[in-house]
Amino acid sequence: MRKIEHLGIAVKDLQKSNELFSKLFGRVPYKEERVESEGVATSFFMMGETKIELLEATREDSAIAKFIEKRGEGIHHIAFDVEDIHAEMKRLQAEGFTVLNEQPKEGADNKLICFLHPKDTNGVLIELCQERK
Repeated sequence: MRKIEHLGIAVKDLQKSNELFSKLFGRVPYKEERVESEGVATSFFMMGETKIELLEATREDSAIAKFIEKRGEGIHHIAFDVEDIHAEMKRLQAEGFTVLNEQPKEGADNKLICFLHPKDTNGVLIELCQERK
Protein backbone atom coordinates (compact mmCIF):
# COMPACT_ATOMS: atom_id res chain seq x y z
CA MET A 1 0.00 0.00 0.00
CA ARG A 2 1.40 3.33 -1.06
CA LYS A 3 -0.85 5.99 0.48
CA ILE A 4 -4.37 6.82 1.58
CA GLU A 5 -6.20 7.34 -1.71
CA HIS A 6 -9.47 8.58 -0.24
CA LEU A 7 -11.86 8.52 2.68
CA GLY A 8 -15.40 7.40 1.84
CA ILE A 9 -18.29 9.09 3.64
CA ALA A 10 -21.83 7.69 3.41
CA VAL A 11 -24.46 10.42 3.00
CA LYS A 12 -28.24 10.44 2.64
CA ASP A 13 -28.43 13.34 0.15
CA LEU A 14 -25.44 13.88 -2.16
CA GLN A 15 -26.43 17.36 -3.34
CA LYS A 16 -27.03 18.69 0.19
CA SER A 17 -23.79 17.08 1.33
CA ASN A 18 -21.91 18.59 -1.62
CA GLU A 19 -23.14 22.02 -0.51
CA LEU A 20 -22.12 21.34 3.10
CA PHE A 21 -18.65 20.01 2.26
CA SER A 22 -18.09 22.76 -0.33
CA LYS A 23 -18.58 25.30 2.46
CA LEU A 24 -16.39 23.28 4.82
CA PHE A 25 -13.53 22.76 2.34
CA GLY A 26 -13.85 26.06 0.45
CA ARG A 27 -14.06 24.26 -2.90
CA VAL A 28 -16.54 22.32 -4.99
CA PRO A 29 -16.27 18.64 -5.91
CA TYR A 30 -14.04 18.04 -8.92
CA LYS A 31 -16.11 15.09 -10.09
CA GLU A 32 -19.52 13.45 -9.70
CA GLU A 33 -20.15 9.92 -10.92
CA ARG A 34 -22.66 7.08 -10.66
CA VAL A 35 -21.50 3.50 -10.22
CA GLU A 36 -24.58 1.48 -11.17
CA SER A 37 -23.01 -1.87 -10.26
CA GLU A 38 -22.58 -0.67 -6.65
CA GLY A 39 -25.82 1.30 -6.48
CA VAL A 40 -24.14 4.61 -5.58
CA ALA A 41 -23.78 8.18 -6.73
CA THR A 42 -20.46 9.73 -5.73
CA SER A 43 -18.67 13.03 -5.63
CA PHE A 44 -15.00 13.71 -4.99
CA PHE A 45 -13.19 16.57 -3.30
CA MET A 46 -9.40 16.90 -3.60
CA MET A 47 -7.70 17.72 -0.31
CA GLY A 48 -3.95 17.93 -0.94
CA GLU A 49 -2.99 14.47 -2.16
CA THR A 50 -6.00 12.79 -0.53
CA LYS A 51 -9.56 12.69 -1.80
CA ILE A 52 -12.83 12.74 0.09
CA GLU A 53 -15.54 10.63 -1.57
CA LEU A 54 -19.18 11.21 -0.69
CA LEU A 55 -21.44 8.22 -1.40
CA GLU A 56 -25.23 8.28 -1.71
CA ALA A 57 -27.25 5.10 -2.25
CA THR A 58 -29.19 4.90 -5.50
CA ARG A 59 -30.81 1.58 -4.56
CA GLU A 60 -32.30 0.35 -1.29
CA ASP A 61 -30.28 -2.88 -1.53
CA SER A 62 -26.89 -1.17 -1.96
CA ALA A 63 -24.14 -1.45 0.65
CA ILE A 64 -24.37 2.30 1.32
CA ALA A 65 -28.15 2.13 1.94
CA LYS A 66 -27.63 -0.74 4.38
CA PHE A 67 -24.77 1.08 6.10
CA ILE A 68 -26.83 4.26 6.60
CA GLU A 69 -29.83 2.27 7.82
CA LYS A 70 -27.67 0.47 10.39
CA ARG A 71 -25.21 3.20 11.42
CA GLY A 72 -26.37 6.50 9.94
CA GLU A 73 -24.28 8.87 7.89
CA GLY A 74 -20.53 8.93 8.46
CA ILE A 75 -17.19 7.50 7.51
CA HIS A 76 -17.79 4.34 5.51
CA HIS A 77 -14.28 3.28 4.43
CA ILE A 78 -10.61 4.16 4.05
CA ALA A 79 -9.16 3.48 0.61
CA PHE A 80 -5.49 2.76 -0.01
CA ASP A 81 -3.71 3.15 -3.32
CA VAL A 82 -1.92 0.00 -4.49
CA GLU A 83 0.35 -0.57 -7.47
CA ASP A 84 -0.90 -4.09 -8.29
CA ILE A 85 -4.33 -4.90 -6.86
CA HIS A 86 -4.15 -8.59 -7.82
CA ALA A 87 -0.81 -9.09 -6.05
CA GLU A 88 -2.01 -7.12 -3.00
CA MET A 89 -5.20 -9.19 -2.77
CA LYS A 90 -3.14 -12.42 -2.84
CA ARG A 91 -0.69 -11.08 -0.26
CA LEU A 92 -3.43 -10.02 2.14
CA GLN A 93 -5.31 -13.32 1.76
CA ALA A 94 -2.07 -15.15 2.58
CA GLU A 95 -1.80 -12.96 5.70
CA GLY A 96 -5.27 -14.14 6.77
CA PHE A 97 -7.44 -11.19 5.70
CA THR A 98 -10.86 -11.85 4.15
CA VAL A 99 -11.17 -10.22 0.73
CA LEU A 100 -14.85 -9.49 0.01
CA ASN A 101 -14.65 -9.97 -3.76
CA GLU A 102 -12.71 -12.62 -5.64
CA GLN A 103 -11.73 -10.29 -8.47
CA PRO A 104 -11.30 -6.51 -8.51
CA LYS A 105 -14.41 -4.59 -9.51
CA GLU A 106 -14.77 -1.38 -11.46
CA GLY A 107 -15.15 1.52 -9.07
CA ALA A 108 -15.54 5.26 -9.34
CA ASP A 109 -12.79 7.66 -10.43
CA ASN A 110 -11.19 5.22 -12.93
CA LYS A 111 -10.23 2.64 -10.29
CA LEU A 112 -10.20 -1.12 -9.87
CA ILE A 113 -11.30 -1.85 -6.32
CA CYS A 114 -11.76 -4.55 -3.70
CA PHE A 115 -12.65 -4.50 -0.02
CA LEU A 116 -11.35 -6.29 3.06
CA HIS A 117 -13.85 -7.54 5.62
CA PRO A 118 -13.97 -5.16 8.60
CA LYS A 119 -13.99 -8.06 11.09
CA ASP A 120 -10.32 -8.55 10.15
CA THR A 121 -9.37 -4.86 10.36
CA ASN A 122 -10.65 -3.71 13.77
CA GLY A 123 -14.05 -2.79 12.37
CA VAL A 124 -12.74 -0.53 9.60
CA LEU A 125 -13.82 -1.27 6.03
CA ILE A 126 -10.64 -1.10 3.94
CA GLU A 127 -10.74 -0.55 0.18
CA LEU A 128 -7.82 -1.26 -2.10
CA CYS A 129 -7.74 0.75 -5.32
CA GLN A 130 -5.56 0.72 -8.38
CA GLU A 131 -5.69 3.26 -11.19
CA ARG A 132 -7.08 1.58 -14.34
CA LYS A 133 -4.51 1.61 -17.10
